[in-house]
Amino acid sequence: MSAPPQEKGAPIEDRRQLVEHLESAGKPRANWRIGTEHEKFAFSRDDLKPLPYEGARSIRTLLEVLTERFGWQPVFEGGKPLALLKDGCSITLEPGGQFELSGAPLETLHQTCDEVHTHLRQVKEVCEPLDIGMIGLGFAPTWSRADVQEMPKARSAIMRAYMPKVGTLGLDMMHRTCTVQVNLDFADERDMVRKFRVGLALQPVATALFANSPFTEGRPNGFLSYRSHIWTDTDPDRSGILPFVFEPGMGFERYVDYALDVPMYFVYRDGRYIDASGQSFRDFLDGRLPALPGEKPLMSDWADHLTTLFPEVRLKQYMEMRGADGGPWRRLCALPALWVGLLYDETALSAAEDLIAGWSHEEHAFLRNEVPRRALATPFRGRPLLELAREVVAIAGDGLKRRARAGKVSLDETEYLAVLQETVESGRTPAEELLEAYEGRWQHRLEPLFREYAY
Repeated sequence: MSAPPQEKGAPIEDRRQLVEHLESAGKPRANWRIGTEHEKFAFSRDDLKPLPYEGARSIRTLLEVLTERFGWQPVFEGGKPLALLKDGCSITLEPGGQFELSGAPLETLHQTCDEVHTHLRQVKEVCEPLDIGMIGLGFAPTWSRADVQEMPKARSAIMRAYMPKVGTLGLDMMHRTCTVQVNLDFADERDMVRKFRVGLALQPVATALFANSPFTEGRPNGFLSYRSHIWTDTDPDRSGILPFVFEPGMGFERYVDYALDVPMYFVYRDGRYIDASGQSFRDFLDGRLPALPGEKPLMSDWADHLTTLFPEVRLKQYMEMRGADGGPWRRLCALPALWVGLLYDETALSAAEDLIAGWSHEEHAFLRNEVPRRALATPFRGRPLLELAREVVAIAGDGLKRRARAGKVSLDETEYLAVLQETVESGRTPAEELLEAYEGRWQHRLEPLFREYAY
């Protein structure tokens, strides 16, 4: 989740400016970058409970010690530190205290993994003396909603009040889920559309490969990616399948029209969030927003509004691949490796387009709804999704080989796909490994999960 925004830009006069905001983000291939974001749960090791915001052993303490020890710059809201900034990176908090690193835009996956390693090393150094642990999973395996303390963020408070009006699982999304995602660039409108279509169609494959949330409040929940299922009943106005992406005429204008029809959450003015939940950005363009009568939006308002859309692929001035559960270190590097291999190499992108050619809206919807429960075992076009996943991982690997970005000891970036290659060879997702341990050596207890899988 973003740190508090900055008000900027002249008032927007017409819809065309919103389109130009997206168009202007196109970059030549040489300037394409990789930005990786990952969330994790912070917990007290003695009782395995989530951290509160305040206290000797708390989220606030972590932020303050990271600031003192490693030179992060705090960002305050209401006089309280709620984010940190350094070297193009940010540490932010999700509404339930999930600890998120939003990485800098980097050239190679080697740099991305170095960044992840540095962050986790710093976090571990701060956490250990406080007897705090951190773990990467798609959903909190033992905590109830009541266990999770709300972070003192005004944006979150607005969302928290609105979510129950539009779905039954939005509060769970806010407080008990973690994800890993990658942000990627595009060259122009045509390139954006190609990447959007491949990313959206194959997002269920990523969900299956990274499925890692089979427990709710201490018991199996019947899903392999419960985090992904939660999004199916969070807010139908701003999440789910976007059929128009696959239709003729898809482009920046079409996405802007979609975004304009998604109800707003808030407007940020004079250092505070103003509740505009359910109101229309189209009315805002006309100076008729009830929350700010007579005012027109700034470009920063539009940028903020784009962050409140939640499709599996989200377009801002870059593209976000959003379908994966949080997980262990190797999978934090594997998620960007998968999408960079598929989308940053022309031959791989064309091969991925061939894979999805002719899929119907009903097939896209089937995968979106079924994969959270069955993952790689989902039947699709006469075969298990596992077989498609093998092809996808192979295409990504070939794409990374052709990128040929050498590391300190390697000729390319394919090493970061190794964990996914293991998954498609075995056919077993991380969630199925957790369930096997639960039924076996853990003897239906989840305390060992925190010990074995913490960073």
